[in-house]
Amino acid sequence: MDLLKSFFENFSIPIFYVKFVAGTLLAFLITFYMIPIIVKISRRKNLMDEPGLRSSHQRKIPNLGGIALFASLAISASIFAFELFELYKFLFASLVILLYVGVMDDIVVMRAYKKLLAQIVVVTLLVVGSDVRIKSFFGVFGIHEIGYVASVLFSIFTFIILINAFNLIDGIDGLAGGYSIICSAMFGISYFRLGPLNYPLVVLSGVIIGAVSGFLYYNLSNQRQRKIFMGDTGSMILGFLLGFTAICFIDIFIDEKFPGVPRYYLKSVPAIAMAILILPIIDTFNVIIIRLVNRKSPFIADKNHIHHSMLRLGMTHRRATFYIILYYLFVVSVVYYFRHLEVNLLLFLVMGIGLIGAYIPKLILYLREKGN
Repeated sequence: MDLLKSFFENFSIPIFYVKFVAGTLLAFLITFYMIPIIVKISRRKNLMDEPGLRSSHQRKIPNLGGIALFASLAISASIFAFELFELYKFLFASLVILLYVGVMDDIVVMRAYKKLLAQIVVVTLLVVGSDVRIKSFFGVFGIHEIGYVASVLFSIFTFIILINAFNLIDGIDGLAGGYSIICSAMFGISYFRLGPLNYPLVVLSGVIIGAVSGFLYYNLSNQRQRKIFMGDTGSMILGFLLGFTAICFIDIFIDEKFPGVPRYYLKSVPAIAMAILILPIIDTFNVIIIRLVNRKSPFIADKNHIHHSMLRLGMTHRRATFYIILYYLFVVSVVYYFRHLEVNLLLFLVMGIGLIGAYIPKLILYLREKGN
């Protein structure tokens, strides 16, 4: 790597840009060329996703696209963002365990409690072993620095919520993948602006974008023989990595010498991070409320997700994905514009606008049925 660095520096090309472009391109190519092989094997061995209660598709579709995502992320990040695996010793091990759990669930369907236990083990490895945790609330509810045990428990809870929330939004073509690209781009730009020490995280964001772009080429295909889903393997890995990048983003604003004291002037960073990840957070929150109001278990699958409401409006998967992502980009834009507001007020604004978006399609459906 030092030889490669010297070579590009002779041409006045910073090695960071080479890593970013090469990592993104390699991740795309690995996913792009692996998926046809996975589709072929899945069809031959009948490793397909069967339409069910929560499904929005009518035919059996291969659902092991997450294997290609893992391979491209693991290979590309290990080469071009290896600093992350040196700094966070348990990051790679956590990804491998998630791969195993995801593939098992996609093929034989694991019981929910077993999958949850596995997720807790994986997340605890990273939070405790690599110290990837939320150390301050930045004044949310009047709380600043939090104790170690509380920090660990809250960070584990946050990871678990994000992992499963991304699984829940993976209900129509392109939504989980497209939103992952948007989130990675936003975090990547933020890391880039925060300086060279964060460049490995910028490269990781580029690798995620490249890997998911290769997957979306097939996921959004109109040809049935080429179509594939990411499955629980892909959604869990993406939810885990985006949770990782979000917590690292918050941690950048903490001074290690003075825990709980913001390193920069931006004290609303928790609201910014929540705004970037607002879709899975709001969708999960909304669905749980609906299930509890209807006196149903919050763990039983249904069709009360935002994307289901969009489909009931007569939209195609692509159009529903486009409008959902567009609305939540609007949420991020609003929050960024008001980023200097007091953090509690900004969090209230994030949740308020997010929930409005969740109920707009339901309101349109209600008005349409009332008009008929």
